[in-house]
Amino acid sequence: MDIRLLRPSDIPLIQHANIENLPENYFLKYYLYHALSWPQLSYVAVDASRPKKSAYDYPKIVGYVLAKMEEEPADGVQHGHITSISVMRTHRKLGIAEKLMRQSQLAMVETFGAHYVSLHVRVSNQAAIHLYRETLGFQTEKTEQKYYADGEDAFCMKLELSAIREQIREAAARDEPAGEGIDAKKASEEVSDVDGKSGAKEEPAKKEVKVKVGRGLGVGELVERVASKN
Repeated sequence: MDIRLLRPSDIPLIQHANIENLPENYFLKYYLYHALSWPQLSYVAVDASRPKKSAYDYPKIVGYVLAKMEEEPADGVQHGHITSISVMRTHRKLGIAEKLMRQSQLAMVETFGAHYVSLHVRVSNQAAIHLYRETLGFQTEKTEQKYYADGEDAFCMKLELSAIREQIREAAARDEPAGEGIDAKKASEEVSDVDGKSGAKEEPAKKEVKVKVGRGLGVGELVERVASKN
């Protein structure tokens, strides 16, 4: 299994994964908005065992995480947000969702200096809640009433990224890639509907240069307001 950065050419494939697995879906340009604004934060899991018959074959994407930085955080603290994460049913319980989440979190800290990451999850999605709380260490901050389009409530969850920040500092002192110090435990369940209202050894994350995001790139109007309240 190959975990790599999302490419624009992957967008139709991750949209398919979203439609297959999650009840709330997004317009194609909403994925493009993330890919253009925060190209360092969204990742896909590719089934590397699938034989390629030609150079034009599409990769078999079996999971993705769509993430962003909050452009105008209400608390004034730089932080990231998981918009959506999904793993195909054929590839669950392999630790894919956890690897995708950890890689995105690392990039949030390395690239944007994020202090924490937030997400929303349906109160009925016990598999996702177990992954976030027990495996990744998220804590529930509050419950948002009727957050989803069908009226279901959502847990608003948060994870402090201080441990990753410390690992990055220690790795810098040792002059080695920060990703090597992050231990990814196997997740109990691998599908979630974060905000969605619905393998191979993980490669160390590369150091990225800080860039302007969101409205500064002139792509703010690409995103459509959907019932998911993104």
